[in-house]
Amino acid sequence: MNEIYSEEELKNLPFMNESLELEKRVEDLLSRLTLAEKFKLCAGRMMWHTKPIKRLGIKSFTMYDGPHGVRPDTMGEKRSTYFPVAICRAATWDLMLSYEFGKAIAEETRELGAHMLLAPGINIQRTPMNGRTFEYQTEDPYLNKHLAIATVKGVQSQRIAACVKHFACNNQETNRFTESSEVDERTLQEIYLPAFKATVQKADAWSFMTCYNKVNGIYGSENYNLLRKRLMDEWGFRGFAVSDWNATAYTNTGGCVRAGLSLEMPTAKKYSKSELTKAFENGEFTLEDLDENIRRLLRVMFLVGLFDDQSKLPKGCRNTPEHQQLARKIAEDGIVLLKNEGDLLPLDINKVNKLAVIGPNANFRLGEADIWSGGGSSQNFPPYEISPLDGLKHKCKNKVEIIEDPSLADITIIFAGLNHNNGMDAEGEDKKELGLPSEQVNLIKNAIQKNANTIVVLISGSPVAMDDWIEQVPSVVEAWYGGMEAGTALANVLFGDVNPSGKLTMTFPKKLSDSPAHNSERSYPGGDKVFYDEGIFVGYRHFDTNGIDPLFPFGYGLSYTTFAYNNLTINKKKINADDTIKVSVDITNTGDRVGKEIVQLYVNDIESSVERPQKELKGFKKVELKPDQTETIVFELNKDDFSYYNPVENSWVVEKGWFKILVGSSSRTIHLEGEIEFS
Repeated sequence: MNEIYSEEELKNLPFMNESLELEKRVEDLLSRLTLAEKFKLCAGRMMWHTKPIKRLGIKSFTMYDGPHGVRPDTMGEKRSTYFPVAICRAATWDLMLSYEFGKAIAEETRELGAHMLLAPGINIQRTPMNGRTFEYQTEDPYLNKHLAIATVKGVQSQRIAACVKHFACNNQETNRFTESSEVDERTLQEIYLPAFKATVQKADAWSFMTCYNKVNGIYGSENYNLLRKRLMDEWGFRGFAVSDWNATAYTNTGGCVRAGLSLEMPTAKKYSKSELTKAFENGEFTLEDLDENIRRLLRVMFLVGLFDDQSKLPKGCRNTPEHQQLARKIAEDGIVLLKNEGDLLPLDINKVNKLAVIGPNANFRLGEADIWSGGGSSQNFPPYEISPLDGLKHKCKNKVEIIEDPSLADITIIFAGLNHNNGMDAEGEDKKELGLPSEQVNLIKNAIQKNANTIVVLISGSPVAMDDWIEQVPSVVEAWYGGMEAGTALANVLFGDVNPSGKLTMTFPKKLSDSPAHNSERSYPGGDKVFYDEGIFVGYRHFDTNGIDPLFPFGYGLSYTTFAYNNLTINKKKINADDTIKVSVDITNTGDRVGKEIVQLYVNDIESSVERPQKELKGFKKVELKPDQTETIVFELNKDDFSYYNPVENSWVVEKGWFKILVGSSSRTIHLEGEIEFS
């Protein structure tokens, strides 16, 4: 068992044979590990690595942050492409862009010598106050699922492991290390777990990261129900579970091993040699438990090519023109035009003489911040970064004069919003308030008095309240944190080189008390426990069902052109459990510019024996149309799209009766509707 192999002997061992079946390689290597070596593989070292086993030629398995650009260090010594944040990428509603993003960031991960990317983050956006809202994709489980599948597939196309996080119900930063998310089974099944499940069953995700918080009283890293029962046994996950960094702090060694936690990061605490030995000798876990955890880790080591000829693996690359172009494309397509009265936008570069550019975020650059003022694990150090002001200066060069006084300008652009300081959009702490800082509100009000032609551009990663200024401002743009090419993307949209097509993936409330998680202290921020009292009524499901008008609804976003919806056709009037139905609709660009529309399909159970939302997203398509061009969009639906989870029967159920099919340009703008009967 403790045989020492020469380099030549190692090469000839079965697990080194690349032509041998994966599971045989895994079992051969597992059989050669001593108990001490297995213990050694259970915990990390030096922040980002597993411990090597030199006797068997097992190199360190390396994993890096983060979700918006690879960051191997905290000093910015190795720089990489800074892509737009997840909420911006999600706002494109473009699955191919999510795939291409995953592929590109994996190429950068491989070029830096790592094997796993600690992304994507796919927690549901339950509250606009969550400090990490910008890192996540959406409030809707259907959209979340499809974006996550595309991203994971993109990452793993390069034989880099995606690490899907944070499993599960990590929906706030307040008390994140100790609170218990108290969630009923139906809500877990319908809202918080679908995207995680889909990354396993539709994208074969190779790793999951456990959450800091408890779920129904048990910490994520030792949650047998979540990890072993659901993730592994029910969903068929073949990868390994890794703790969030120091997420094992309050857990039990034996509990973590039995639950299926393969790897404790960043260093050994519960998985130290002494703790593992003591727990093993006390019978807190079996050798079979341990072997299964190690087997999963080894499997992913083989999947990423740790033991293979490196020349045969996908080639890594970093900071390429292609990656920079992709970052700009995501930023452009993710920008959401929220308001445009009087068609102030797009700006005509031949008609604007003086442009006033003001506001605290005009020179926003994430790369200049340190790791914590950069948002935490999302921090990135790009080789360059184009601020909004940089982008406008380049666009306007020799054509438009950029000044600072609104009273002297034809148009004023105010770059307002948030940043990654604590209490705003940042890991470790939730937002302190929903509105903009008072000095920004005053800046907007003063500017509008001096110049009626004022545009507010929000650089932010989460909803902000606008009630005290939006009525006075003709045009508002949500630009998010747009990555290293943000300034160029913004200038292209503001001046009409790019027609905005982004749509919100999270409801913007008028006031915080309108949001579903904010009915009481027990539902947010909670204390030892946070009760998800709103159940399945998260996001637009809550606003629609309770008749609350949002500031801007889920799925909303304007364009510089217009679209007409016609000819809704459903190929069957009555369906049963085995049927697939086709829903088609004609979309016409009725304006004078090329534009993209995101067509959304929602389903409504007209009469149900249980509470169900007024509508649920069950399809979306993004289409680009020239002026006067019409395209027929076709959606396919099956029984899953009409189902709800019945916790009594422990299964998904479709009730007989009539359902509405709703097609529109947002959750609140439904253009066409039809009905079908489920028999």
